[in-house]
Amino acid sequence: MSEETSSSPSPAKQDNAAEAPRAVHEGRVVSVVSRMSLTQLTLAVLVVVFIWQWLDAHRRINQLEEMVAQRLSEVSGSNQANQTLLAQSQEQVRDLGGKLSLLENRFAETQAQRAVLDALYQDISSNRDVGVLADVEQVLLVADQQLRLSANVKAALIAMQNAESRLQRLDRPGLAELRKRIGRDIEHLRALPEVDQPELSRQLESIIIAVDGLPLAQDVRPPARAKTVAAEPAEGNAWQRFWHELWQELRQLIRIEDTRQQELPLLSPEQSFFMRENVKLRLLTAKLAMMTHDQAGFRRELKTVRLWLDRYCDNTARATQQVLGEVKKLSAATIAVDVPDISPTLDAVRNYRAAQERSAK
Repeated sequence: MSEETSSSPSPAKQDNAAEAPRAVHEGRVVSVVSRMSLTQLTLAVLVVVFIWQWLDAHRRINQLEEMVAQRLSEVSGSNQANQTLLAQSQEQVRDLGGKLSLLENRFAETQAQRAVLDALYQDISSNRDVGVLADVEQVLLVADQQLRLSANVKAALIAMQNAESRLQRLDRPGLAELRKRIGRDIEHLRALPEVDQPELSRQLESIIIAVDGLPLAQDVRPPARAKTVAAEPAEGNAWQRFWHELWQELRQLIRIEDTRQQELPLLSPEQSFFMRENVKLRLLTAKLAMMTHDQAGFRRELKTVRLWLDRYCDNTARATQQVLGEVKKLSAATIAVDVPDISPTLDAVRNYRAAQERSAK
C-alpha cells in the first residue's frame, strides 16, 4: 500500500489506469462474444449441413424405395410370367412324357417288326440271288446258242454283257469268280474279227436289184461280116456269069467253124424271167448262208451266180461287168469266225445256283 501510495500517479494517470482495466475487460467481452458467435455460426453451419445431408439421404431413401418397389413389381410380374411358363412347361413335359411312352411302345413294336423283316429279307435275298442266277443262266444259254447255231458274235456279246451287269448289281463276294469267267469270255468275243453283215447284206440287195436290168447275151446283135468276095463286074458272057454264080452257091454249102466255142444260149421270154428269178434266189440263199456264217455255202451260191451271169448275160455290158466284180469281191469275204466255247462258264453258273438253292432250303 505504501508503495502504491507513494508512487500513486497523478489524476490523469489514474484515469488512464482506470480505463486500462475497462478496456481489457471490454476486450475480453468482445473476445468472448466473438468466440460465441463463431461457435454458434459453426454449429449453425453444421446443423445446416446435417439437415441437408438428412434431406438428401431421405430423398435417396425415397428414390431407393421407389426403385425397390418398381423392381418388386417387375419381379412380381416376371414371377407370374415364370409361373405361367412353368405351368406350360410342366404341361408340355406331361405331354412329352405321354408321347415318349407312346414312342417307346412304337419303338418296341418297330424292333419286333424289324426282326421279322430282317428274317424275311434274308429269305428274300437268298431267293433273289437264286432268281438272278437263274436269269444269268438263261442269258448265258441264249449266248451259247447264238454262238453254236449261227455264230452270231454280236448277239452273244450283248447277252454276256447283260449277264455281267446283273451279277455286278447283285454285288455278292461269292460271285467274283463267275464275274471273272464271264469277263474273260467277253474279252475273247471282243478279240474276234468283226464281220460287217449289214454292209454285206446291202451289197447283196444291190446285186439282187441290178439283176433285172442286166442285158442278155441273146439280145445283142452280132456285127455284120464283111464281104470277102467283091461283086463281079458285069463284063463277061453268060457262061462266065453262070459259073460264077454256081461257085458262089457251092461256097455257101461248105462252112468251116470252130466247134470249141460255146454255143450262144437262146432263152424264151418266160425262160429269161425264170433265169433272173433263179439268180435272185441264189443270192438270197447266199444271204442266208452269210447270216448263219456258212462260209462254204456262201461261196458256193455266189460261184453259181457268177457262172449264170457270165453265161446268159452280155459280158461286154458295163452293168454286167460291175455286177460280176461285186460278186467276185463278195466271194472273197470272210464270214465265218472261230467262236469260243462258253459252256464251262454256263456250267459254273448252274453249279453255283444249285448250291444256293440247297443252302436256302
